[in-house]
Order: sequence, then structure tokens, then C-alpha cells
Amino acid sequence: VQLQASGGGLVHTGGSLRLSCAVSGLTTSDNVINWFRQAPGEEREFVSGIIWREGKKRYADFVEGRFTISRDSAKMTVDLQMNSLRPEDTAVYFCASSSRSISIAAGARSWGQGTLVTVSS
Repeated sequence: VQLQASGGGLVHTGGSLRLSCAVSGLTTSDNVINWFRQAPGEEREFVSGIIWREGKKRYADFVEGRFTISRDSAKMTVDLQMNSLRPEDTAVYFCASSSRSISIAAGARSWGQGTLVTVSS
């Protein structure tokens, strides 16, 4: 599977961004597409995941209803709509595939390149 993330940028606190992950070469082992993020000096952390076939979604606790993950089977994309952004959301955001629902980066099979999100205060 190949994954390519896009959509990052600079926004003010309270603003919104929509990230997109283009998916190609999906295999039967890539059942879930996830979003992770990594802030400077921090470990990569789970943000959200969606089971490709079922559309079932999961979110990290810190999302608190601000983000929405979605997938478009026709376009082969997984988007992450991020609203009410905070400075602590500043990070490089990555999309990753996994064979099952995961919460840690070690469980991912494949990674796309990251896209930088910067939220200014």
C-alpha cells in the first residue's frame, strides 16, 4: 500500500484544517487507515482510525469531538477534518495502514510521509 498525506498548514487557534490521505495498492492486510501525529521531541501518537470496509471510526481521547475521520472509497482517500484547533495540536501528521485497530505506532504496517500542521496562539 502507498499512502500520501496532504493538507497541512498554518492556522490560528480555533481554526480548521482538512488533511487528506491518498491510498493506493490497498491489500487485504490493510484493513484500517489511521492518522498519527508527532510533535517535536515527542513520540508518535494515535489520533484516529477508520476500518476501510466497515467505516467504523476510533478517536484518541484528546480529540474531544473536534476531529472527524472519513473515507471515500471512490476517490480512495481518508480525510481528517480538524476543527477548533489548539496550539498543542501542532505536529507532523502521518497516515498509516494497519491490519487491525491499533493505538500505537508500532502496530502500523505502512506509513505515508507526514504533513505539518502548525497552530499559532
